[in-house]
Amino acid sequence: MAAVVETYVPARLDRLSWSRFHTLVVVALGVTWILDGLEVTLAGSVSGALKASPRLHFSDSDVGLASSFYLIGAVVGALVFGWLTDRLGRRLLFFVTLGLYLVAAGATALSWNLASFCLFRMLTGAGIGGEYSAVNSTIQEMIPARYRGRTDLAINGSFWIGGALGAASSIVLLNPAVINPELGWRLAFLIGSTLGLVILTLRAFIPESPRWLVIHGREAEAERITAEIEAKAGRAPDGDGDLKPLRIRPRKFTPLQQVFETLLATYRRRALVSLTLMAAQAFFYNAIFFTYALVLTRFYRIAPHDVGWYILPFALGNVLGPLVLGPLFDSVGRKPMIAFTYAVSGLLLAGAGWLFAHNLIDATEQTIAWMTIFFFASAAAGAAYLTVSETFPVEIRALAIAVFYAAGTAVGGVGAPWFLGALIETGARSSVFIGYLLGAALMLIAAIVQLLFGVAAERKPLEQVAQPLSSASD
Repeated sequence: MAAVVETYVPARLDRLSWSRFHTLVVVALGVTWILDGLEVTLAGSVSGALKASPRLHFSDSDVGLASSFYLIGAVVGALVFGWLTDRLGRRLLFFVTLGLYLVAAGATALSWNLASFCLFRMLTGAGIGGEYSAVNSTIQEMIPARYRGRTDLAINGSFWIGGALGAASSIVLLNPAVINPELGWRLAFLIGSTLGLVILTLRAFIPESPRWLVIHGREAEAERITAEIEAKAGRAPDGDGDLKPLRIRPRKFTPLQQVFETLLATYRRRALVSLTLMAAQAFFYNAIFFTYALVLTRFYRIAPHDVGWYILPFALGNVLGPLVLGPLFDSVGRKPMIAFTYAVSGLLLAGAGWLFAHNLIDATEQTIAWMTIFFFASAAAGAAYLTVSETFPVEIRALAIAVFYAAGTAVGGVGAPWFLGALIETGARSSVFIGYLLGAALMLIAAIVQLLFGVAAERKPLEQVAQPLSSASD
């Protein structure tokens, strides 16, 4: 049995005030959500161009199928890279996953048929899915406890900064008066690769997670990195007498059997909450947003190159939601705020869907409705990732994120774009309304589950929310 190690590293990280170092972590790692938002928005915005392409000739269902392949890749990537992140470290994997994204996103621009486009979209999704595990775990372990909720939600909300970038670029790149649309949609997919290259340089300044290092028997390295972070935060070492130490038995890895025993037995209620939250928001977002451009072009007769104008305000509502509501998740608390945002999102979607089904709103009013709905839904979706990443032990944090992201996306997200695409292809508003009602019902169920079994993790150290598996009581 490994010797017991007593460490103050987690407590020292949690006592820090916000600093430029924490801002660097947020920018360099949080860009994952910007990239994902860019990819999702471009996939939606270019759908008209892909259908009109003389080379590809995609149908509505082809567009939905390609989106589903992206999500399949995200599921597989999350599982594989999540497992590797817990075994090999956070830092190595957030370079590997970003590298895969860069190559695959660039290759998408060279697609020549449906099969190649779906393959490259799947590989792009694998990179993004892996990023979620590596990046979420690193951010959770680096950010002081009292800032964790609002920071995590704000970062997740930055998905829609990428959405705005994608929408703005599509206005130019898909406008036939400016550029050949066949070339424009290809250039659009190169934007993410270019942005990712810049982020690679920023990540060179992010160290390995000291929490991960301590658990894996590299205490000296963890102490050194923690001291460097304290120095960057402008805090002089003032002793650890007022801090509570963590006593652990370091380990090289955690067997998969123990991982799943922890997820499915020890923390089965948390697992239920995590799966429900992830599946509901996955369907809600993937069904609606991947097909938003199809709704605009088919039912409102919006030109493909004008779709971006409608996505920009939609993205704004998604960015503002977590920024405005985020602090309440740390003050009012996780359980009431998560349940509130999920419930309100579901009710508003049902109402807006009814108006759409009865042709009572135009494209502008539809966009205003989406802005309002996703002001709340964006915070709700961010809270799902926050819940998964802070309510399971450090040894399995990345894999837990991967498992519930993958399961939630598989259950609620992978078939959603194809399902809604097929409903849209019928040309009947009532058929699309059925899809919206399903999304609303899932959000309401998630709100109830959160109220019953959610964890009050606000302002608490990660080790208090979920005791490490390697903790030593003797």
